[in-house]
Amino acid sequence: MPKIIKQGAIATSIIVLLLVSWMQKTKFHWNVSFDTSFLPVLYSTTNLITAILLIFAFIAIKKKNITQHRQLMTAALVLSAFFLISYVLYHFTNEAMKYQGEGIMRFLYFFLLITHILTAIISFPFILFTFLYGYFNEIEKHRRIAKFIFILWLYVVLSGPLCYFFLLSS
Repeated sequence: MPKIIKQGAIATSIIVLLLVSWMQKTKFHWNVSFDTSFLPVLYSTTNLITAILLIFAFIAIKKKNITQHRQLMTAALVLSAFFLISYVLYHFTNEAMKYQGEGIMRFLYFFLLITHILTAIISFPFILFTFLYGYFNEIEKHRRIAKFIFILWLYVVLSGPLCYFFLLSS
């Protein structure tokens, strides 16, 4: 992998982490001329589609269909980038929804939310590097990371929509 690409991936990981951290801590809201309230449904759906793509990509690589695996993983990464952009846009233009549930459901929601956030933070740079290692045919590095990052990425894209469902049902 070219050094400039590696540096770009590291910089992107740091910028995304700082942006999302800042977004969570600030009360700053952009005033935009269009309604962004539909975005949680859109980005939750995007995550579910990403989960499906990841599963099919896993099946493709098990069948040694590298071309299909690459196409599906590229689509999953593009959808995840779309998710991130729409997630940030929503949270910079709307107040965060508050969970209203009680009892065991409240505990389950916050457990799911916290593990979702931590897994997303931890997995982002690994997802990026795993993709890049595959793209640049550094197959051993790709395989070594992909074995565990697949599970983490799948957890993130499934737990996110589940958190949103919890919010809607509270």
